[in-house]
Amino acid sequence: MKPEHKLDRMAHSERKHRMSIGITSSICIASAAISLATELRLKRLERPLTDRWQSVSVVPGLSTMLGISFRPRQAESFGLVPTDALHSLLEYPFDIIRLAAYWNHIESQPGRFDFSELDWQVDAAEAADKQIIICVGPVKCFGYPEYFVPDHVLDSPIPEHSVVSAKTHPSLLEASTTFARRIVERYRDRESVVAWQVEHEAVDPLGIEHSWRLSASFVRSEVDAVRSVDPSRPVVLNGFLPTSTPVRLVQWWRTRDQGDSLTIARSLADVIGVDFYPRHALVSLGSWSAYLDGANRQWQQRPWRLLAAWQSESSRRQMIVTEGQAEPWETITVPPNPVRAGMYSCLPEDVIDNYNRAISYAARSGLACKAYLFWGAEYWLLRQASGDPRYLDAFARVLKCHRYTHG
Repeated sequence: MKPEHKLDRMAHSERKHRMSIGITSSICIASAAISLATELRLKRLERPLTDRWQSVSVVPGLSTMLGISFRPRQAESFGLVPTDALHSLLEYPFDIIRLAAYWNHIESQPGRFDFSELDWQVDAAEAADKQIIICVGPVKCFGYPEYFVPDHVLDSPIPEHSVVSAKTHPSLLEASTTFARRIVERYRDRESVVAWQVEHEAVDPLGIEHSWRLSASFVRSEVDAVRSVDPSRPVVLNGFLPTSTPVRLVQWWRTRDQGDSLTIARSLADVIGVDFYPRHALVSLGSWSAYLDGANRQWQQRPWRLLAAWQSESSRRQMIVTEGQAEPWETITVPPNPVRAGMYSCLPEDVIDNYNRAISYAARSGLACKAYLFWGAEYWLLRQASGDPRYLDAFARVLKCHRYTHG
């Protein structure tokens, strides 16, 4: 073949390739636009309270343990006393609780450790016969602002749009692995502690406040540090599971270089934790807000099937729902507490509906869900103190139906 003919064919092939990419991109954009149209809701923020939570059927959880996460900082933001709040919650007959080791509260000064806050939480949960997952962090931990590194550990803020690695932040990695080992060493003799969570949504960007991310290798070093101190207990890595097309696309774009937290968890974790939030606000204007709600979209089933395939490769692998939405997610960090009304993003009946969705998705995918942890327990206490016990009553109803199902 003459060189010029070969070049003509290569050019033609390149044009076809570009045309194919263009067509594929157009289809993706059109699909995203259609999905957005079906997932976007324009609603009043506040909704009348009803007793629908009393009649919603509860999907049997089979062997799934039920539990909560406890956030002392969130309790304080609601004007609650953390000790009283936790003891009130521990009176309910759930199985498992997730507690957090907040680094800047434990080591507020270099080399000076104060474990008292986490100690009393572990003691209380243990006395109530609960199993415990401890999130050792260290860089990220659940509960706003999700970043609890002491000021003395970093000389300057982490640059935005950067990926934090051993190469870029060697001193941070050394300090974080040291802290993680200290936490595990302190609580590994507690029989009530059943797992260690490393980081929170480990390699995803830190919410809307910061765009930096941890590298997979950084997290791997932390996981190795935890396992070196306690090889007997499983390591949990959790990740946010998008429930709407726009959020899914944004998350893919922001983590495309190494994958999101659920992707990384499949290679590093013994237990994968799913953070499941079916409905949240985008933007508010006055008494109205735009919400994304894609919980019932068919593509939702795919990530659950991926987890099922991962789980099927080893009998040691487990999946839990680390955060099942049970409090409002509006455009402000502290969920509103309206008088004689509820927030559209999560009404009392949604405490049950969201549980039902997650358990059903897992069951249809052939995925064994070891535990489901409701997210928002402190908010329930705030609502109860404000004269609305519906959120707590909805939680109690799931516990009651669960006990009945299990005999």
